[in-house]
Amino acid sequence: MTSSAVTTKIHPSALVDPRARLAEGVAIGPFAVIGPDVQIGAGSSIGPHVVIDGRVTMGARNRVFPGACIGLEPQDLKYNGADTEVVIGDDNSFRECVTINRATAAGEQTRIGSGNLLMAYSHVGHNCELGDRIVVANGVAIAGHVVIGDRAVIGGVLGIHQFVHIGKLAMVGGMSRIDRDVPPFAIVEGHPGRLRGLNRIGLRRSGLADREDGAELRQLREVWDRLYRGDEVLVEVLRQLRQQPLLPAAEELCSFLEASIAPGRRGPLPPQR
Repeated sequence: MTSSAVTTKIHPSALVDPRARLAEGVAIGPFAVIGPDVQIGAGSSIGPHVVIDGRVTMGARNRVFPGACIGLEPQDLKYNGADTEVVIGDDNSFRECVTINRATAAGEQTRIGSGNLLMAYSHVGHNCELGDRIVVANGVAIAGHVVIGDRAVIGGVLGIHQFVHIGKLAMVGGMSRIDRDVPPFAIVEGHPGRLRGLNRIGLRRSGLADREDGAELRQLREVWDRLYRGDEVLVEVLRQLRQQPLLPAAEELCSFLEASIAPGRRGPLPPQR
């Protein structure tokens, strides 16, 4: 184990493999287990009874609360012992009993960005990709290959089907069933999940209304209404929208939907009727 003897604190009951790499200021709590292929960034705090094993690269100032398990084998019958990885950014909080599985096939990764909050008993499956500043509430089960965009908010006690994509600044209501893609900037709720409208509060908090005298937000609302409040087929509306200049928010929404309706994708959630 390479570390600074002065600033790294390891509880006497913790089991830390000597090959693990701990940066300055890392604190390892009682009965934690740190495997040989683990790298933990400066200022991170690893709580009691945490298990971090497999190939795990974790950035700086992460907080891992008691009972969390990171980097263990994927819950995938196709897994054959391949050398896979979990890569985590900076300033995340993983609350009690969070589980994050490494990827399935050789060379693949499960990736989590920076500034995220994963609340107690949430699960991140193999090959998932989470962006930055996401909030995942208690008891959320995220299946394999799910992609979640920046600043999304995922309500508690729900499941997200494998291969689903959730766009940036989306908000998913608690106890929903998410079996299709959730567009960026959307509010989704229900069992099965349905689009309820734009996440207007989240958009305002993001500062979007302050850009260019609110032109970007106004265009996004207009595009949303054409896509979801009209009677035209989604693919035809997208084709028409591509004939005009789109500001970044509307561009993000249209690009997401184009990818979502492409062959092989699960398709977007339908709106409430």
